[in-house]
Amino acid sequence: MSKLRNLLKNEHVRSVIFLAIILGGVIAFWFGLRTYLRTDYPLLAVASGSMVPTLKVGDLIVVQGGIDGDDIVAEYGSGDIVVFYSPRNPSELIVHRAVSKSLNGEVWYFRTKGDHNPDPDSWNVPETRIVGKVVWIIPYLGHVSLFVHTTIGMVLIIGLIVVLVLVEFLFPSTREKEETDQPEAESDVFDSTRETNE
Repeated sequence: MSKLRNLLKNEHVRSVIFLAIILGGVIAFWFGLRTYLRTDYPLLAVASGSMVPTLKVGDLIVVQGGIDGDDIVAEYGSGDIVVFYSPRNPSELIVHRAVSKSLNGEVWYFRTKGDHNPDPDSWNVPETRIVGKVVWIIPYLGHVSLFVHTTIGMVLIIGLIVVLVLVEFLFPSTREKEETDQPEAESDVFDSTRETNE
């Protein structure tokens, strides 16, 4: 038990535990958000201006998944903003407004349009390709995500982490210095009282 206490007094060990708690909290929040919003993409950053003025580049959008065609309102100017896989590039996500829909058999198909674009998109999106609809917009916060996904952003983030780790381990904190200085001062006091008693 005393070994554990001594270990927990170590500044470096406490820093690692603190970072692990933060990392665990972030992971728990992310998976909790995915579960609650029922999508693998609960938070997305707007990367193009096709939805200006409703969505601007750098806005962060909250996406509600687990919906079907009946849950989506499709009207010019007031339809739901939906996130869907691009018909031209299945790995790309597009955020446009649903402007009309039609039922083909048991599957809803949607015509989409960017608010800034003069014409609707050339495709019809089946409901099976829709990730979800936008339920909340957080202005500007998506710039962080967009920056991190650039080469410069990745290099800066990795560099900052390396610098923080090096500073933490190479330069002991002032609290750690005080703790190492304190026992010496106490032993001096003890020695002086011992001399006077003798």
